[in-house]
Amino acid sequence: MKAATGEIKVVGKSGQISLGKRYAGKTLELQRLEDGSLLLRAVAMVPESQLWTLQEPHRSRIEKALAWAAATEPRESDPDSPLKRQGKRRSRPSGRRKQPR
Repeated sequence: MKAATGEIKVVGKSGQISLGKRYAGKTLELQRLEDGSLLLRAVAMVPESQLWTLQEPHRSRIEKALAWAAATEPRESDPDSPLKRQGKRRSRPSGRRKQPR
């Protein structure tokens, strides 16, 4: 960790301080320490619906996929190719077959 730099900030009448444009739009965690000091730390919030991406085995699979994507050259593809292949497949009857009488 780098050495901390100190600044003096004055809390306004509304209880706010300005941290400068560097922190504009950031989410900060405020810790009130036992000795009365305050610690502000920048944090990243993860939406609940995306927490699964941080859990195993999903996290490892995502990391593996990102490594593959970084190491693999993009190539041109034909977006209609799945449709072309679909036409070549023999269609299967759906449902149960009727028994001959």
